[in-house]
Amino acid sequence: MNSKLLLSIAKTHLLTKIKQTTIAALGVTFGIGSYITLVSFMTGLNKMLDDLILNQTPHIHIYNEIEPSEKQPIAIYNEFEDAFNIVQSIKPNLTQKKIHNALPLIDKLNKDSRVKGAIPQLSTQLFYISGPIELTGNLKGIDIMKEVALFNFGDYVTVGSPLDLKNNSSGILLGAGIAEKMSLKVGDRIQVSTVQGGIFPLKIVGIFQSGIADLDNIQSYANLSTVQRILGVPNNYITDINVKIFNIDDAPAMAKNLASQNKLKAVDIATANAQFETGTTIRNLITYAVSVTLLIVAGFGIYNILNMLIYEKMNDIAILKATGFSGKDVQYIFLSQAMIIGIVGGMLGLLIGYVLSVIISSVPFETEALPTVTTYPVNFNSWYYVIGFSFALVSTFFAGYLPSLKARKIDPVEIIRGQ
Repeated sequence: MNSKLLLSIAKTHLLTKIKQTTIAALGVTFGIGSYITLVSFMTGLNKMLDDLILNQTPHIHIYNEIEPSEKQPIAIYNEFEDAFNIVQSIKPNLTQKKIHNALPLIDKLNKDSRVKGAIPQLSTQLFYISGPIELTGNLKGIDIMKEVALFNFGDYVTVGSPLDLKNNSSGILLGAGIAEKMSLKVGDRIQVSTVQGGIFPLKIVGIFQSGIADLDNIQSYANLSTVQRILGVPNNYITDINVKIFNIDDAPAMAKNLASQNKLKAVDIATANAQFETGTTIRNLITYAVSVTLLIVAGFGIYNILNMLIYEKMNDIAILKATGFSGKDVQYIFLSQAMIIGIVGGMLGLLIGYVLSVIISSVPFETEALPTVTTYPVNFNSWYYVIGFSFALVSTFFAGYLPSLKARKIDPVEIIRGQ
């Protein structure tokens, strides 16, 4: 078998039917181009939505939860042990929000090889006061630079910078919703009042916007020491510990162990965002299903064109076989045509997909909910291009295999006799 000669014949067949060849190649081109564009845009969008939630969610959140007493006072008295007791309006037991031995626990977690970082928080409810306006909200004391390093906190500071908060012991990062409602800006002062009644003035050093309106309407941040001073509590008073680990899949088991060992509530990221994870999975499933459908449709188009090409080339096939070409040679010729269409169409499809992705990624995308996002998100993952080109080759191979197999079995005597 002379491969060079067979490829030359395949090339001649393609060029003599240039319109059909172009249509077949364009089917692959637009199929691959659409796949690259769609999967890059949709996965980029999904990643943006995931980051919006997951960047702000610790892999493990440790805190003290107020729960009903496991043993009610009536159970203390033996004379009521065999009686049918009805107790109404049971109140929960008074428990501290403070995590006992929080600082040693944080040190222990930071020494764990599985943990990327464990940082403290102090959360409290209060009132924001500016002139006659008074709003309820929540203030969190944080180690701002550690929050930036572990949870990309700086991405959500739209005005000012995290460093401004670190350098100001009486500063506050005000939620964007609160700032808008109270007509406040960076440099202004706001008073906060605790539930105990104390009033403390704070300087606004930045505006925080998470993209979640309900959160931005109540949440603000200050230095951990600032909130401890406002509440009048010691430096070891911590209500929450946020943990980020290297392997997110270890979070459920690790959270369970931490809860049982320390008698605390430990919620892993999978439990906290179960509904969100389900939505992400469904979106990804739809994206890949539509993308694969586009490639399969392109493959059927190639199959139909090559099938028709064989019927039109019956005389050529008969002549080739009559002059000494074997059925295997004829099959190789038509299979080569399919692969040439796949290679050319696939390369053009990758180019078109990349160009369209670049265009989409440069289109302005402005929304108040996502202030840090300026253009449409696109995921330029090289694996999508490898998968797209591989699928182009595989689909064109199978699309050309059946027609080439049919050409291999054609009897030249019957063709010539029919003529």
